[in-house]
Amino acid sequence: MSEILEGLRDRVVIVGSGLAGLMAALTLAPEPTVIVTRAALGGETSSAWAQGGIAASIGKDDSAALHLADTLAAGDGLCDAKVAARILAEAPAAITALERAGVAFDRDSEGALSLGLEAAHSLRRIVHAKGDGSGAAIVRALVDAAARTPSITILEGYEARRLLLDGDRIAGLLCATERGTVILPSSRVVLATGGIGGLYDATTNPTGNFGQGIALAARAGALLADMEFVQFHPTALDSRRWPLALVSEAVRGEGATLLNERSERFMAGVEGAELAPRDVVARAISAEIARGGRVYLDARRALGDSFTRRFPVIDALCREAGVDPSRNLIPVRPAVHYHMGGVATDEQGRSSVSGLWVIGEAASTGLHGANRLASNSLLEAAVMGLRAGRDIAGIVANRVKLPQQQVNVAAPDASLVRPIVSSHLGVLRNAGSIQGAIEALLPLADGDGPAADPALVALLIAVFAGLRTESRGAHARTDFPLKLPDSQRRRMNLPDALDTASSMTFNSLARSA
Repeated sequence: MSEILEGLRDRVVIVGSGLAGLMAALTLAPEPTVIVTRAALGGETSSAWAQGGIAASIGKDDSAALHLADTLAAGDGLCDAKVAARILAEAPAAITALERAGVAFDRDSEGALSLGLEAAHSLRRIVHAKGDGSGAAIVRALVDAAARTPSITILEGYEARRLLLDGDRIAGLLCATERGTVILPSSRVVLATGGIGGLYDATTNPTGNFGQGIALAARAGALLADMEFVQFHPTALDSRRWPLALVSEAVRGEGATLLNERSERFMAGVEGAELAPRDVVARAISAEIARGGRVYLDARRALGDSFTRRFPVIDALCREAGVDPSRNLIPVRPAVHYHMGGVATDEQGRSSVSGLWVIGEAASTGLHGANRLASNSLLEAAVMGLRAGRDIAGIVANRVKLPQQQVNVAAPDASLVRPIVSSHLGVLRNAGSIQGAIEALLPLADGDGPAADPALVALLIAVFAGLRTESRGAHARTDFPLKLPDSQRRRMNLPDALDTASSMTFNSLARSA
């Protein structure tokens, strides 16, 4: 039997301690809140690894309308324009809230916020901290703020395994700890668990992040959206390090160019060149590598000796790999960096399950569409953390009944899933690769072993990918290279997705018989 933590009953439970989760907890104060985190507070979060910063239209010549135009263009026709407009309009307020929480953003000699330029942005609007150490600086400040807040209880070393239901509403959370499983009884749970990079060999994310929040929500009955859209960052440092180190596109924003092994600037003839949307650049680099070539980032002329001062984190990572970025070409390759899909939510972070909010990368609000605009991720995490916190604060805890029968859930392990996903659901896809993924993943997802939850998330990506018979944004199919004129976002629950997967497998076997 699992221990029930009665002393924490009815408190808001937040799973995850990245930017979104911390902002929600701080916004809820003085409402009693529990943060559940597998690692140390703020550890193993994608937020802390972010280099670029937060996109915000605060420059003299900038506006929320211009930011929206860039976001919609990058989203390739699948952004929810109304949702996007409202989130982007709150960027200045989010920056202010972060500063009040203790974040010290970089400022210029006149005291104004220093703004960087990244791909597909028409103006400089990236607010950053400590150069390219923005994520770490932001999370560190919020961790300190949370630790000082009496209303926040922090449970480190607690891994969320299942959401518990009372009928069709949230009743609590089952967690694994060193001393066994425990239950947090609560009618209000927030999932802020990050992305799915750990499903891939080549990723810039913490390798333990395989989409836990998506698996939890899906098994609880939540609707999912746009699962096929996995963003590959074009320029991960091509080295033996795992996960791969990120070379922020802010480096390209400062003038660095992409070259192949023949010293050809292969992006020169593409609209936007090196600062084209990420999906465009990632596909171009993948094509160079697929033909047997190599790709390099050349920052020698644009930055030279100033590279170390402007990008100290990237400089250290390059030198760790034996590269002096001020004098050497930086070898790069695409790697999974962000997931535009996730649990479908409304503008307050509410999922389709009563009592369940999902925020940050685990959610799909409609802001990003088919391809996230650079540095809109931390912005969304901050804004949706604020919104969810305000929304939950107005909702009284319900008295819920915990289920009598409790399940034992194996510790998740993505090692069996990773080679399948890496081979079949990469930058370029086709019917054969998608079908291969579904056939390999379905039996793992149907089981109850360590691979079940990672396989389930990967299977959902494959099913959504199989249903999208076009190339759009981060979803590129060699067998359907064109865009459909009436493309729309797709939502689906887990039973329907499993039925679709089974049908796809059956139809494939029938065709080959």
